[in-house]
Amino acid sequence: MDRLLFGDNQFFGVNHMSEEKARAQAIRFQDTSAILEVLDLAYAEGIRTFMCTTHDRIAEVADHVRRNPDQYPDYRFYPCMPYAHKYANAVTEDGMMGALKRFLPDEGFLNAALRGGKSFATKDIEGIVTLLVDAEMKMFAGLSTPVIFLQNVVVDLLLGLGFDEAFAIFARHVKQRYGAEPGFITMNLPMLLDTLDRVGIDNPIVCANMNKLGFRVSGGTSAYAEALQHRRFRPVAMSVFASGAIPPREALEWVHEQPGIESIVFGASSAGNIRSTARLVEEIWQEPRPVPVAALAQPA
Repeated sequence: MDRLLFGDNQFFGVNHMSEEKARAQAIRFQDTSAILEVLDLAYAEGIRTFMCTTHDRIAEVADHVRRNPDQYPDYRFYPCMPYAHKYANAVTEDGMMGALKRFLPDEGFLNAALRGGKSFATKDIEGIVTLLVDAEMKMFAGLSTPVIFLQNVVVDLLLGLGFDEAFAIFARHVKQRYGAEPGFITMNLPMLLDTLDRVGIDNPIVCANMNKLGFRVSGGTSAYAEALQHRRFRPVAMSVFASGAIPPREALEWVHEQPGIESIVFGASSAGNIRSTARLVEEIWQEPRPVPVAALAQPA
């Protein structure tokens, strides 16, 4: 994985410290062209991986990249699923059957619907899980998706329910059908690692809050430090800046000091913040970024 991954919270009005900033960002990014402009700024700074939800607007971003392969020859998406609100909205807008047709995979509506119906009728959890994954992945057809993440809302719910096998089902399906590595986002890193060990998922990719202040670190900072020091997994750190509470250099130097953190996911909406983060990472880790390219023109 790349050292820096670009996230999408800022595009959909998510800010853990300020509701006012969240509202302003939601207004700014109502048009997909504004999202594409920021992604192109990140691309120009050598950031080639977009770790994103499966929001309907991301489907428009995926369409743009698919239409312009020469402009994004090495671009990667890390889908994070599911995005529950879009299902509720689709049922409201299109009705139940219309929503099914919109989201079911292109292998054939009848085949997919039968797979889902049979799964519900027989309580075949594997069939249900794989159908939902395929529905979420439909928007990324033909694009590079080397890692597919299960969102923390579902991960932590499954942990609470003790439904360990669901993690193995998800991991197996994304490997077999998409040739991708499974990733897991969580708000309780120690508990998730124990569960993934039990179901035999070796050296998993796990994204969790990791920062100097312990901001939104559930399970205790000492348990996270212990995991980073002694557990076998591939950590992706999020919330490293604690929503702006930690100065960027201080935050990134702290991450650099931690053992084994493989990647950092961050969100930004200005050229200055994107550029300064990319340059700080290059300086602190002393790793060259991909050759920068000029910002790409937006579609007409």
